[in-house]
Amino acid sequence: MVRILIQQGLVALILGLLGLFLLYPIWLTVRGGFAENPATGTGFTLDHLWLTVQDPVLRAGLMNALGIAVCTTLLCIVISLPLAVLSAKYKFPGKTFFGAAVLVPLILPPFVGAIGMRAILGRAGALNELLGTDWDILGQSRFWGVVLVEALHLYPIIYLNATASLANLDPALDECAENLGAGPWRRFFRITLPLIRPGLFAGGTIVFIWSFTELGTPLMFDYTTVTPVQIFTRLKEVENSAEPYALTVILLGVAALSYILGKLVFGGRGHAMYSKASRAGGEIKLGGIAGLGACAAFGFITVLALVPHLGVILVSLAEPGSWYRSIMPTAWTTSHYVEALSAGESFRSIRNSLFLSSAAMFMNIFAGLVIGYLIVRTKAVGRGLLDALCMLPLAVPGLVLAFGYVAMTLRWPFGREDVLEGFVSVFGSGDHPPNPFPLLIIAYAVRRLPYVVRSTVAGLEQTSGELEEAAVNLGATRVAAIRKVIVPLIMANLIAGGLLVFSFSMLEVSDSLILAQRAEDFPITKMIFEFSNRLADGPYIASAMGVWGMALLTATIFGASLLLGKRMGAIFRV
Repeated sequence: MVRILIQQGLVALILGLLGLFLLYPIWLTVRGGFAENPATGTGFTLDHLWLTVQDPVLRAGLMNALGIAVCTTLLCIVISLPLAVLSAKYKFPGKTFFGAAVLVPLILPPFVGAIGMRAILGRAGALNELLGTDWDILGQSRFWGVVLVEALHLYPIIYLNATASLANLDPALDECAENLGAGPWRRFFRITLPLIRPGLFAGGTIVFIWSFTELGTPLMFDYTTVTPVQIFTRLKEVENSAEPYALTVILLGVAALSYILGKLVFGGRGHAMYSKASRAGGEIKLGGIAGLGACAAFGFITVLALVPHLGVILVSLAEPGSWYRSIMPTAWTTSHYVEALSAGESFRSIRNSLFLSSAAMFMNIFAGLVIGYLIVRTKAVGRGLLDALCMLPLAVPGLVLAFGYVAMTLRWPFGREDVLEGFVSVFGSGDHPPNPFPLLIIAYAVRRLPYVVRSTVAGLEQTSGELEEAAVNLGATRVAAIRKVIVPLIMANLIAGGLLVFSFSMLEVSDSLILAQRAEDFPITKMIFEFSNRLADGPYIASAMGVWGMALLTATIFGASLLLGKRMGAIFRV
């Protein structure tokens, strides 16, 4: 009885915390969009939404954001699905290397890669100089520049989900169809594709919402007619204007509606299997020209995805002004790397990000272990709701949550100066601007909680509960049994999930750009953005900071991939 009460108490406590730091910020945002007085959240009106929709500039921003999301998602599917099929069904030279290399794009935020892409695709960039042309790609076609950079960053998410789904297929289904005379293309479209559609939908949903609400990349391309940038530029009016609230509500509503429609059209009517990978399918060995073709496919996409990274590295090594109308920089230096680590503001931002990301990682590992245990090992009332709420951050745009935290600082208890002096506004309207670290840690942790929860649940489902019960029967307490038996068995899952939390927290853009407003509080992504807007050596130092970040995150992404393998795709499921 005591055990059940403890379990129910833990479920209630975690649901309360998620309600406060997940549902409450979303509610404040939605309430502000419909309130007659957004500052107090009182009254009800549709005027704010109606006026926002009537504004042709804001309406064009919404259409552009939707266009970016649709095009990015389709391009990611076109890139990742053939690679996933090759990885799941065939064996070819270099497969292990390419399977890890395909994740490399995740180590660089697309808005950092935009610095390198400007140097390569700009009107005075390397591509025009190489071809002898004068294309204004990033001037006249900024839309497609944003789509390309985001797709080259996000396609691994769909690749991971598709690979995980293909690994679960029972090969007997494909073999039966082959014995009945169905060709490879017919088998793929009639059997394989319908069965992996839930996995594709899961990955596609993440990519769609991510690209629909992406803030950093359009900012770096100076593409301002897009909803996330329009929200960002209006944030300082949040205390006196309803427009930022209305824009954020529209962003959230369109994201939710897109998800529901996608679920009905692509995620519904799933085809069930009687068994999941009941036996190994046996990889088909590709040799000769076929093997080289498979290597070439992975190699081409990997090289293409590394173009932004290469551009950032070259910019970081170039003397200011030396890469203009030339294929390569004409003068080189490593001083930007020294500046990135030695200058007070840049080094402080790296230190801030390390602290914030580590704190979010340890918080999530502990919370993920508790939540995963409650979901898998108990029958506590409310564990289904707990599981759903833990996955909600994947479906809620990060920009919406970040804006919700801004709204929280204007409400009780933060809005009361007698409770927390000076914490009137995230932008510091008093003489003592607030310390954003607590909210940044919470924001990072809430945004990335699904990764640890799904990773932990996967580990617990593959670990027999009888081992824990045996330890309890031998006299160990329940906590001791979990600590000494269960935790060691799922340690790889916990570490892998934690590494992903750390990596994506280091790369976090929306929360960092919106919540950190004082230079001494800037995380690395906010500092990179500030440097990129500084004349002279700013973009070069920003690129050097991006390279340091890439070096740090490469190890964590590869480590998570090795620990979780094909199961890594399961953490990107909604």
